[in-house]
Amino acid sequence: MGIWLNQSSIDGFILLGIFSHSQTDLILFSAVMWVFTVALCGNVLLILLIYIDPRLHTPMYFFLSQLSFMDLMLVCNIVPKMAVKFLSGSKSISFVGCGTQIGFFVSLVGSEGLLLELMAYDCYVAISHPLHYSILMNQKVCLQISGSSWPFGILDGVIQMVAAMSFPYCGSRNVDHFCEVPALLKLACEDTSLFDTLLFACCVFMLLLPFSIIVASYAHILGAVLCMHSAQSQKKALATCSSHLTAVSFFYGAAMFIYLRPRRHWTPSHDKVVSILYTVLTPMLNPLIYSLRNQKVMGALRKGLDHCMIGNQP
Repeated sequence: MGIWLNQSSIDGFILLGIFSHSQTDLILFSAVMWVFTVALCGNVLLILLIYIDPRLHTPMYFFLSQLSFMDLMLVCNIVPKMAVKFLSGSKSISFVGCGTQIGFFVSLVGSEGLLLELMAYDCYVAISHPLHYSILMNQKVCLQISGSSWPFGILDGVIQMVAAMSFPYCGSRNVDHFCEVPALLKLACEDTSLFDTLLFACCVFMLLLPFSIIVASYAHILGAVLCMHSAQSQKKALATCSSHLTAVSFFYGAAMFIYLRPRRHWTPSHDKVVSILYTVLTPMLNPLIYSLRNQKVMGALRKGLDHCMIGNQP
């Protein structure tokens, strides 16, 4: 804590961001803000549809509403501050502010990774044990499963935040894009090898282990689908699971690229691109992936639009 107090009394960090004021980066900034707006509207709309429509009051859509809520928090943790600093020209962030951003970011990424694992389990139960699904995935179990993803993510975020911000930063204070552990460790003027090992262990537990369980779950799901005698049932099952696999691939692929690479392979240019992928693009794609290919969600959307149009008629 003393280190925190000592460092917080010094100037914070300079966020170089992912944009300059060149013509190309102005176009990129506009594109990111458009994606952010779509992510914001898409996730809010999906949460509202799931809450309002009784047909969507099932475990799968409950988990999906939790995923949308996490995506909302994730994208709002990074993009608004990034946009304000770009438009105002101010790139500084306080020491405490940087630590807070790291804590929220890691907590949300960890929680979302675990939730995607639990959604794979829900899909496995629905396809492999359909007759027992209502018992195995009752409301109490869903709440326990959903609630369990938050504590581990928050614990991971607190550990990484406290550890990363405990290092002395006595040299350059220029952070490559936003406050993220790998970007910050490059600036530490002390040996971070022990923390690198801790970080790798945390990432194995929070990323690699859940991803391995998801792969194993879908191996069992594929076996169960192939054993189905109805082609229509096979098509429905594959459509449901392919949406989840697409979301998983985007999220885990980008997160593992950032956190599970050896430190000598960290490059600012690549990290900036991948950071955009899972902090902005993935939160936008998730509601599109899960809604456009889902008849129940599209039906709820059409019903809501029809209700609004009837209500607005004189």
